[in-house]
Amino acid sequence: MRRALPIVLSLLSLPVFAQSQDRPAITGVAFIRVYTTDPAAAQTFYGHTLGYNRIEAGDAWVYTVNRLQWVEVLQHTPPPDPNSRLAAIGFTTRDTAALERYLKAHDVAIVQPLHDGEFSVRDPEGHLIYFVQSVAPKGTAKLVAAAPPSLNAASHRIIHVGFVVRDKDKENAFYRTLLGFKPYWFGGQKDGQLDYMSQQVPEGTDWLEYMLHSNPNPTLQTNGGQNHFSLGVADIHSVLGQLERNGCADDACRNIHPGRDGKIQLNLFDPDHTRAEFMEFKPVLKPCCSPFTGPPPGPEESR
Repeated sequence: MRRALPIVLSLLSLPVFAQSQDRPAITGVAFIRVYTTDPAAAQTFYGHTLGYNRIEAGDAWVYTVNRLQWVEVLQHTPPPDPNSRLAAIGFTTRDTAALERYLKAHDVAIVQPLHDGEFSVRDPEGHLIYFVQSVAPKGTAKLVAAAPPSLNAASHRIIHVGFVVRDKDKENAFYRTLLGFKPYWFGGQKDGQLDYMSQQVPEGTDWLEYMLHSNPNPTLQTNGGQNHFSLGVADIHSVLGQLERNGCADDACRNIHPGRDGKIQLNLFDPDHTRAEFMEFKPVLKPCCSPFTGPPPGPEESR
């Protein structure tokens, strides 16, 4: 599902900072879109175990996390890659029209032109990336903003999304140089090893995590662990209690542990192996490998 992005080579030689006066604010994660081959089981996972309300938006089931963030599940569309269920990731911006013009001016091809407050492009490794209007939202974002909050959700905040990256320098030319994302943290499964590279959105605290050193012959399970979204909480024990009330009796629903970044987390997987990671907003242990270079996220953030 990853195709080369028709970005001119001059992108790689742009200055090491984005022209913020020309680029509208990019403020956070809007959504993650995934495929499922088992809609009933997906509803059990997202609607019952995680506790989110579902609304209909075309061919997608939309699970509302808060008034600005959601998870989309494509239940009628066959996944184009049998070993991946990631379909798209969206970020919020205060001015989609101006951001679309900005990207066009830098020779980035528009996949879906601006419609209902959103448009999409592909990054250098072919990930489908949407930008969604956060001010006076339209389309799916408007439906989400009007939806009542779920009383059973184990978290009301997406704090980051992550996906497989093969060439961090090409991705950095797009996300950091062109779009202005800021270095946040990097680390590895072992000291001295680089497996994770995080960069915060330029005008917010949400972040994008590169999952490096991936298996050259990935399976659905390995890709599902890498292509993920993270749900933020102040105290992971509140998640344990809510998951229990939502009927999750599996050992996975109690398996909390510190990550390499010093934050306590818990990992669950949907029926198609996409990982949903619960993570505390702030570290409780010293992070390995590098310090955090930006502020931590919190329960709510102005967009």
